[in-house]
Amino acid sequence: MDKPLSMSVKDYIVRKLAVKMMISEKTIETVVNHQFQSANEAMDLNNSIEISGFGKLFFNVNKANKKMEKLNAKKLAMERIINDVNTSEQKRKSSIVTLDKTLVQINQLKLRTTHEH
Repeated sequence: MDKPLSMSVKDYIVRKLAVKMMISEKTIETVVNHQFQSANEAMDLNNSIEISGFGKLFFNVNKANKKMEKLNAKKLAMERIINDVNTSEQKRKSSIVTLDKTLVQINQLKLRTTHEH
């Protein structure tokens, strides 16, 4: 069974395991979600996790700092567009949405980079 392009990897794994193990997709999805949540929590605490048979994943602080610089530049650009009196209303609305998403990313990354380990 090849993964359909319209299906996420997670949904594909859930479906494949449910069929193979003859367990409901809902049960498999609950287990998969728990595993991802546990991995995220471990990453928050340790800056790395090791998944047996897969490898070790690291949170790279240098890359995070570079990403933060890009996000801050994007934030400033969106603020300039929003505050420009010559910006069309459609462009302003679009920029507000982009700014909101950028602020969420900044806050998430800020939490991650300032988290004491």
